[in-house]
This record gives sequence, C-alpha cells and structure tokens, in this order.
Amino acid sequence: MTVKPGSRAPGLDRTGKSIVVRVREHAIEGAANEACIHALAVAYGVSRSSVELVGGFRSKRKRFAIHLP
Repeated sequence: MTVKPGSRAPGLDRTGKSIVVRVREHAIEGAANEACIHALAVAYGVSRSSVELVGGFRSKRKRFAIHLP
C-alpha cells in the first residue's frame, strides 16, 4: 500500500493488486499515519482500533493489518 500525504483530494484507489491512500495531512508527527488508519477504517467499515500499522512507519510504502469482526 502506498500513502500520499498532503494530497488535495483525499481518497482510496484500488488498482489491480495495489492500494493508494491519499490523505490531506502531512507526514509530521504521525498525522498522515493516523489519517490513513481512519481512511482504511471507514473504507472497510471497521473501528479505528481494528486497523493496525505493522510496517513502514516512516515510509510511503506501508503495511496494515485489518482485524475484521
């Protein structure tokens, strides 16, 4: 998954096997990571606590675990 911080139009794009998450927040003090967690929670219909960032904390390429009920 790729995260694009500082985007004008936030959203989630699924193209083939990859997912691109665009968020308005900049990558300062984890703000973009939190916005990405929120966007994924909304997209998959789960709570924010069900989405966990497991890799790529300081990278644009990230790995998330989504715990479905």
